Amino acid sequence: MFFFYQILITTLLIISPIILILRIIKNKEDKKRFTEKLSIPSQKKKSENLIWFHGASVGELISIIPLIKYYEKNKSINQILITTSTLSSYEVFRKFKFKKTIHQYYPLDLSIFTNRFLNYWKPKLAIFIDSEIWPSMFKNLDNKKIPLILLNARLTKKTFRRWFKLKYFSFSIFKRITVAFPQNIETKNYLKKLNIKKIKSIGNLKFAENPEENLNKNDNNLKLKFKNKKIWIASSTHKNEELFCAKTHIELKRKVKNLLTIIIPRHVHRTKNIASEIKNLNLKVTLHSSNSKNLNKVDIYIVDTFGETKKFHRIGNSVFLGGSIIRRGGQNPLEAARFGAKILHGPNIDNFKDVYKLLKKFKVSKKINTPKQLASAIIFKKNKTIGIKIKNIGEKILKKTINELDKLINNEFKKT
Repeated sequence: MFFFYQILITTLLIISPIILILRIIKNKEDKKRFTEKLSIPSQKKKSENLIWFHGASVGELISIIPLIKYYEKNKSINQILITTSTLSSYEVFRKFKFKKTIHQYYPLDLSIFTNRFLNYWKPKLAIFIDSEIWPSMFKNLDNKKIPLILLNARLTKKTFRRWFKLKYFSFSIFKRITVAFPQNIETKNYLKKLNIKKIKSIGNLKFAENPEENLNKNDNNLKLKFKNKKIWIASSTHKNEELFCAKTHIELKRKVKNLLTIIIPRHVHRTKNIASEIKNLNLKVTLHSSNSKNLNKVDIYIVDTFGETKKFHRIGNSVFLGGSIIRRGGQNPLEAARFGAKILHGPNIDNFKDVYKLLKKFKVSKKINTPKQLASAIIFKKNKTIGIKIKNIGEKILKKTINELDKLINNEFKKT
């Protein structure tokens, strides 16, 4: 089965130049560094004692930032490598001024590339985040006796069924994981069935907060900018959800004066199309990058820059999380909830079922299905008490995670 998997990846590799060119044209790919996906590094490995974190995109990257900040201070670690697969995740990464942490794009999962990658970087251990399962890389990590940790592991019912249909192939891949830390009970049960020997529950790392410097200053600047507006936020929206939110604005505008809807698209390269569609509804649109100071007649404010979601979440009293009207499974609501915002979402939240269960228990979230329902659910007041409770949960999970990783890292470093 692994042989056929390699044939499939090789076939994809043959057509990948066409795919890459199209992605570069659409600004979805890094024009200068896309060769890293062929295991051609753009940076140098400095020395021994390198640890490696891999996450698919922005969400996974943000979830490990508190860990990176902690391990940046660990003198026994000479270098930290972070790999992701998307341009947007690198744009977020570059905003952090790390001293010994570098970024590369994750290589295509073909044995020749994964082997070359590991031979060059020689990580002491590999930490894969969330649902990142890559057969070739896992096989080569095992062959080189490099411990593989699946951190904050998540498997949906749909994903589990796909893996389980190829039971023997899946078993041969999942058994190579040294230890898995599932983010919920559902994933824990699935991982057991997929032949992982060591599983330990420590909670969902996405509860942990990522403190940012200058956030108060940015917060005050935004508050001043929007001081004459009643604002609500639509965050991590996908195609068609921006129009959904624009229609919500039209509904709410009938009752609320000086209303401003702030939309933060999941993929900012779509900004031009989003703005065009919304203007067709006779709404006035402005972009964050324009630095426009006159918002008197503006209806929709689109955040078209990378890595600024948090400062908008901090000032939002009501935040709608995208990927939930369409069938995407929802986006992470915890950052906005930590700031005491009321969380609004559509019916499709499979990616964060446990999180939303807690938010529902705290009575700070609400499911909506139509623009009219969303408009009626929006409020303009925070619940700071619940925000503090969520922060406390996150601090405990972060401490447990660090304790577990410290044991694994120290054990590997002792061998050298």
